[in-house]
Amino acid sequence: METQNSNRKSQNHNVKAKSDLKHRCYYYSINIIKFLKTLPNDKVYWSISDQLLRSATSIGANVIEAKSASSRRDFIKFYDIALKSANETKYWLALMRDALGITAIQVNPLLIEVEELSNILAASLLTLKNKRQ
Repeated sequence: METQNSNRKSQNHNVKAKSDLKHRCYYYSINIIKFLKTLPNDKVYWSISDQLLRSATSIGANVIEAKSASSRRDFIKFYDIALKSANETKYWLALMRDALGITAIQVNPLLIEVEELSNILAASLLTLKNKRQ
């Protein structure tokens, strides 16, 4: 009976963690959009902002796509793309901070959250690919 209860708790935790990831990705996209709306309407920001918007919103979009994947391999592919998008997002945020002078106060919370999302995705991929040690 104890094993059954701990299995249920584990399953509930996994469902909650996956749901939490989807919500975190969704709200991360919203925060990126809000951040981008604060930037000056200056040509130098346009291209980088566009790239940042695409990569940041792609994280959640691919997590959602994974939910309806037709196979485990497909599911892994979508998580892989989400992780790559998260890594690209880190690049664009760091570039904005270091090259365009956007303050660390504005960028660092976004970098911290995308780092956490990256870690969750990477850990999930290791588990999915049976590479956990």
